[in-house]
Amino acid sequence: MKDDEYAGFWIRVGANLIDLIILIILYASALWILMLLFGDFFSSNLYYMDIDKNIRQGNSFLKIWDILFQYILPFIATIWFWLRFQATPGKMAANLRLVDAKTGNTISKKQSIGRYFAQIISIIPFGLGYFWIAIDQKKQSWHDKLAGTVVIRSRHLEKVVFDKSEDNPK
Repeated sequence: MKDDEYAGFWIRVGANLIDLIILIILYASALWILMLLFGDFFSSNLYYMDIDKNIRQGNSFLKIWDILFQYILPFIATIWFWLRFQATPGKMAANLRLVDAKTGNTISKKQSIGRYFAQIISIIPFGLGYFWIAIDQKKQSWHDKLAGTVVIRSRHLEKVVFDKSEDNPK
């Protein structure tokens, strides 16, 4: 499409920051609700910063919440947003879309799951897979290349039309 372009490094950083802010708000809200429901248990562990210690010692309640909030829910939400909207909320706010690199269509479930886990490869060597976006011709990260995806920016350029009024007849 003529108004689409490959999304560069900084616009993608901005979109990820928006996603991060949303996640922080959701996590803080969930923690607040858990503290309301299980106040004494959570507040004592948070006060002494013993959550990690409790998890290591086998506190299954904390283990379940830890796994749920850090791994399962982010995985499900990210895949769902990619498949349903072609973008996470941050990407939507920046007019970015995640599409198949060959066809420009919505990515498959296989591509979305592969891309999600391939992000580890982009992160491990000091985030070099993300910095690769800045020098790549199609602005692809390593996980984009592995999954066969690209992130594009829709400009939605509209022609500006002015009304000619009688007050200003030029």
